[in-house]
Amino acid sequence: MLTFKDNKGQGLVEYALILVLVAVVVIVILALLGPAIGEVFSDIVNAI
Repeated sequence: MLTFKDNKGQGLVEYALILVLVAVVVIVILALLGPAIGEVFSDIVNAI
């Protein structure tokens, strides 16, 4: 049976996967809400 005795890279890979997941969620939220946020800033600029 093959076993790995060195698990130092495992934690780094787990953090990288979490970081990628968070980045994907942020990108999706910005893609969905981006136009609405831009419209709010446009309204503020036009009001000034």
